[in-house]
Formats: sequence, C-alpha cells, structure tokens
Amino acid sequence: MDTPADLKKLIVYGREGCHLCEEMIDSLRILQKKVRFEFDVINIDEDENLVELYNERVPVLFAVKEQKELCHYFLDSTVIKAYLS
Repeated sequence: MDTPADLKKLIVYGREGCHLCEEMIDSLRILQKKVRFEFDVINIDEDENLVELYNERVPVLFAVKEQKELCHYFLDSTVIKAYLS
C-alpha cells in the first residue's frame, strides 16, 4: 500500500466561477475512487504571479514532484492515467 509520501500530488490552478475548473475537479474526484493520489485546488486570483502565468488557461493541472504541467482546460485522461500508473 502507498504511504502518504508515495502518493502522487497534483495541483489544479483555477478560479471560482469557472465551469471548466469545476469539471476538472469533479473528474479528479471520480478518478480518486479508482487510483490513490492527492490534489489541491489553488485559486489563481489570490496571487498575481499565478494570474500572470495561467490567466486564460485555467484550469491547469500541475504535477508537484515533477514540477510540470500535465494538461489545461480539460483533464487529459491519457496523460493523467500514464502519470498515475
């Protein structure tokens, strides 16, 4: 069984009132029922640097350990399944 240190960690960069952000978050929650991983949601509007980076591209799914973007706008099931396997 995975220990908390072994779990993949993701960040969803998004904003309140964003339907695409909500869809990505809902899809990740469904996927969590099948695969163990953690994710946090960060509202970019609370940090002007994040707004500058991601403004019109939200939601952005980011892999914490690898420090890389996995996908944006929509959850790319091929990419996320490969990442989590």
